Amino acid sequence: VRLVESGGGMVQAGDSLRLSCAASGRIFSINTMAWYRQAPGKARALVAAITDSGVTFVADSVKGRFTLSRDKAKNTLILSMSNLKPEDTAMYVCAARTGMGDVATMTWETEYDSWGQGTQVTVSS
Repeated sequence: VRLVESGGGMVQAGDSLRLSCAASGRIFSINTMAWYRQAPGKARALVAAITDSGVTFVADSVKGRFTLSRDKAKNTLILSMSNLKPEDTAMYVCAARTGMGDVATMTWETEYDSWGQGTQVTVSS
């Protein structure tokens, strides 16, 4: 599975951005897709994830501001971000879990076996 992210950029606090992740290759094997982010000097953290059946996880730090959706027809994962804050500044990376995955483990980073290169989001105050 190949994942290509787009949509990052430099914005001001309060602005909105829409990140896209296009999947190709063995897309039929994907059961969960997710967005992770990593800020300088910090560990990579899960932002949001969605299973093939529509079960969704959203991190508390972005709940109410970020929305995750998956367009299966276009093999695309969308992260709609609003009311962005400087602490949202990070490299946002798309990930996919293939094979038979359990909902209980959809938040486990080790479950994801395909990763994109990432797209940078920078929010200035």
